Formats: sequence, structure tokens, C-alpha cells
Amino acid sequence: MNNLNTMPDLMNDKLVDMVFITEFTGLTDKWFYKLMSEGKFPKPIKMGRSSRWLESEVKSWLMARITESRS
Repeated sequence: MNNLNTMPDLMNDKLVDMVFITEFTGLTDKWFYKLMSEGKFPKPIKMGRSSRWLESEVKSWLMARITESRS
């Protein structure tokens, strides 16, 4: 059973693709796939042959990188 308190609020979130992620960050898709293989970026939600990420997870990941770089 899933704990509903830890589930993302899908009504207030969007599924985004790699094009969004690369445009949002200015980094390449190869960089993100490398980070995923190292466990340093959220894994995608697979929908058939498509991959999507929760926008909130991408933004949280980026905010953590910003915070880490400022410490």
C-alpha cells in the first residue's frame, strides 16, 4: 500500500520530457542520462516507449544543485 502523504500531487504537477529538461537547464540529454545511470537524477516514468519526469522532481533536483553550489 502506498502512503498518500508521500505521493506527488499530480493535479498540480506536470509530466515533462527530455526536451523540456534540456531547455530548462541548458544541459544536454547525454549529461542527464549519465546522471541517471549514476543515480544522481530522478529516473523517468516510462509510458510505452516514452519517458517523462515530474516537473516538481526536476525543479527540486535543480534547487538542490543550486543550494549545494552555494554552500
